[in-house]
Amino acid sequence: ADTAELVGQKLNEGKTKQIFELLDQPGLVLVQSKDQITAGNAVRKDQMEGKAAIANKTTSCVFQLLQESGIKTAFVKQHSDTAFIAAHCEMIPIEWVCRRVATGSFLKRNPGVKEGYRFSPLKMEMFFKDDANNDPQWSEEQLLEAKFCLAGLTIGQCEVDIMNHSTVAIFEILEKAWATQNCTLVDMKIEFGVNVKTQEIVLADVIDNDSWRLWPAGDRSQQKDKQVYRDLKEVTPEAMQMVKRNFEWVSERVKLLLKPQASSRVVVLMGSTSDMAHCEKIRKACTFYGIPCVLRVTSAHKGPDETLRIKAEYEGDGIPTVFVAVAGRSNGLGPVMSGNTAYPVINCPPLTPDWGSQDVWSSLRMPSGLGCSTVLSPEASAQFAAQIFGLSDHLVWCKLRASMLNTWVSLKLADKKLQACSL
Repeated sequence: ADTAELVGQKLNEGKTKQIFELLDQPGLVLVQSKDQITAGNAVRKDQMEGKAAIANKTTSCVFQLLQESGIKTAFVKQHSDTAFIAAHCEMIPIEWVCRRVATGSFLKRNPGVKEGYRFSPLKMEMFFKDDANNDPQWSEEQLLEAKFCLAGLTIGQCEVDIMNHSTVAIFEILEKAWATQNCTLVDMKIEFGVNVKTQEIVLADVIDNDSWRLWPAGDRSQQKDKQVYRDLKEVTPEAMQMVKRNFEWVSERVKLLLKPQASSRVVVLMGSTSDMAHCEKIRKACTFYGIPCVLRVTSAHKGPDETLRIKAEYEGDGIPTVFVAVAGRSNGLGPVMSGNTAYPVINCPPLTPDWGSQDVWSSLRMPSGLGCSTVLSPEASAQFAAQIFGLSDHLVWCKLRASMLNTWVSLKLADKKLQACSL
């Protein structure tokens, strides 16, 4: 079907993109990239054949990674080579900058700091979007005093805190992802909007090769981002080809960020099928983290030969595995597994009110030489397994990081709501 007639009027136009309403999908817009590259507040401006497609591919992949991790964004889906569909937002006119390594304008504003200084924790900065004044740096106080109101939401302390925390989490997720390609994410600029339908603050605008500094192997001389274009002495066709090659390199590499770096598996062993409901909670939580989960029934007391045969089956195929032992009453299963495998074993006993306080000791007090852990909540045992796998698989780590942010945000919003009620 020809989608052309479904595109309504132009809502907005920036240096590198146009925003159109979608007539058949209220609440959604089309973000159309342009073949234009600019620097220094559009003092330098050039056509770059294919830039729209490269930028769109990059931003779509980045948003997909963030979306799959659990970050709230305006992105809905890629629409064409040069456009994507997004939730309609009213934009908060602030550029949120997050830095891991000191470079660029930070050095000018902070004389005495050497390039390469590492910020841990990350360094946050805000710039007010105001072309006439070259996007001045703003303090939190200036932002609060501006009392912006967008889509009916006033930007106060709560909203600023949410955007600050979100920026840090988004940076850490992209940093972790780029590290798998041996690239250092040096710094990054993002923008937030208020979803017109839900009044939620979401990551909006785009994140593409104009948004960050990316140094392969942490080496500035190999930089792949738009800085290469900003640094050109003069713009020649050869120079523009080199810039384009860098942009293409990034748009190809960014696809790899969506691929898992390691395989993983949780094997839940239960003493009997009466523990099924408990185990299903573990499996459901594993699914949330994208970790395959297998359920097996075996008793180390009644069938130790079978327990060890099952153990050997999962040790023998080379897939990194965490075992979770679910056994009521006396937990023989976890300790027997733990004493006989080099893989991690988590006890997750289904405790009952009558004997639980006695039974738990069979999971806690181990003979010497056993290193199994005990996590009572089935969801938390899956989370702990995810944290183990997150050390080697960035996609699992990113879900953990986003989940941590979302928990923080929901507490913040619950408190705001409660304070509003009490007034």
